Amino acid sequence: MTARGFIIAAPRSGSGKTTVTLGVAAALAARGVRVRAVKSGPDYIDPAFHAAATGQPGLNLDSFAMSPALVDALAGEAAREADLVVVEASMGLFDGIGGEAGRSGAAADLAARLDLPVVLVLDISGQSQSAAAVVRGFATHDPAVRIAGVILNKVASERHRAQASEAIAALGIQILGSLPRDGATSLPERHLGLVQAAEHPALAAALDELAARARAHIDLDALVALAAPIRVGGPAPVALPPPGQRIALARDVAFSFAYEHLLAGWRRAGAEILPFSPLADEAPADTADVCWLPGGYPELHGGTLAQAGRFLDGVREFARTRPVHGECGGFMVLGEAIEDAEGTSHRMLGLLGHATSFARRRLNLGYRRAVTLTASPVGPAGTRLRGHEFHYASVTHRGDDAPLVELSDGQGKSLGPAGSRRGPVSGTFFHVIAVDQPLE
Repeated sequence: MTARGFIIAAPRSGSGKTTVTLGVAAALAARGVRVRAVKSGPDYIDPAFHAAATGQPGLNLDSFAMSPALVDALAGEAAREADLVVVEASMGLFDGIGGEAGRSGAAADLAARLDLPVVLVLDISGQSQSAAAVVRGFATHDPAVRIAGVILNKVASERHRAQASEAIAALGIQILGSLPRDGATSLPERHLGLVQAAEHPALAAALDELAARARAHIDLDALVALAAPIRVGGPAPVALPPPGQRIALARDVAFSFAYEHLLAGWRRAGAEILPFSPLADEAPADTADVCWLPGGYPELHGGTLAQAGRFLDGVREFARTRPVHGECGGFMVLGEAIEDAEGTSHRMLGLLGHATSFARRRLNLGYRRAVTLTASPVGPAGTRLRGHEFHYASVTHRGDDAPLVELSDGQGKSLGPAGSRRGPVSGTFFHVIAVDQPLE
C-alpha cells in the first residue's frame, strides 16, 4: 500500500494553514499514523516545523521550479514510506505567476497534477454566510481542482459557526471542523516568516497544544477519509547534480536553508555530505572536495561569525584549492562584511569583494530563472536553473568580481547579471531548486 494525501490551502496568507497543518499532522502522528508533511512552493521554515510535528523529513514540491516528472517522483517517494501525505499550500490556493500552464508555483497546480483533494482553511472573522460565496468561488474556479472540505477558523461563537456552516453545507461541501477564535495558538515570527523550528523556545509544547486543538475541533477521521491515493513510480531524478563527491555543508541556525530534495538527490547520486557548524567555530572537512554555504540568518549572528577563527581560516584555506559556493546568507558571508540591523559592520570571509547590509533593508522576493556564465558548483557554463530569491539584505558595495549568472524573473524578464565569482569561489542571492526542465 502507498499513502493517500490531501492539500491544506486557504484563500490567502494568514488564514491559519500552518497551525492547522501542524496540529493535524501532530495529532495523527500521535495516533501512530505515518505522516509525511510537504510544503508547496519555496519555503525553508515550514518544512522544519513539519519535520518536528511528524518525525519525518520535510519536503518541498514546487510546480514552477520542478519539472512535472520531478514533482510526480518526489510525491511518490513521500508516499512510498508513509500512510498519509499532507501538503500545505503557500499564500492563496491559486496564487502563482503567469506563464506556462501547470507551472505557476501555485498549490492548485499540485492539486490538479497529483489529483489531490483540497481542504480549505477559511478565516471567517468579520463574516458569516458570506463565507459560502468564497467557498463557491474556490470550488468553481478551476474544474481540475476539487475542494473537498472546509475548516472554519477564528469562529467567534456557536451562532457564528452555525451560520457559516449551514451556508457552506448547502453547497454540498463538507465542514470538517471549526476552530474558535479564543485560545488560538500562534508561533513566533521573524522578518522572513516564522522563527526557525530549532530556535523555538518550547516547540514540543507548542506542537502538543496544536495537536490537542486539532483533536478537539477537527474531525480527523473525516479528514483522513477524504484523502486520495498518490501514484508511486520509480526513483526521483536528481534535481541538481551534486557539486562534488564529498560535500562540506555548513549546517546550523545561521545556515539552515538547504532543501531536503537537493540533499537527498545528492546522496542518491552517491555523494557524501559532511556537515559542519560555523557558529560552533568548525571548519569544513579537509577531506571534502567542495564547500557549500547555504542561506539562513547570518545577519543575526554577525559578531559570532566574525570571531569564529577556525571557521574563517578553514574556509579561506579550503578555497585556495577547492570550490566554495554560497547561497543568499552564505553569499553574504563570502563577502567582505555584513552590516547587521543595528548598523554594526562585521568582517566576513573576504573571498568575494561585495559587502551587504541588513540595516538598509530592501525586499527581494520571487521566482527566478538563471543561466550560469561559467562553471561553478551549481553546474557547467550555460546551465539553466530555476529557483527563487527571498531576502531583505542589500548589497552596499558590489566589488569588482565577475558575475556568476544571468538572472531573470519567473516569467523570463531579464534582471541582468547577478552573483559573484572569483577563482574557485562563487555565490549569489539566488536559491537553486532544480535544473530547468521543459514542461512535459
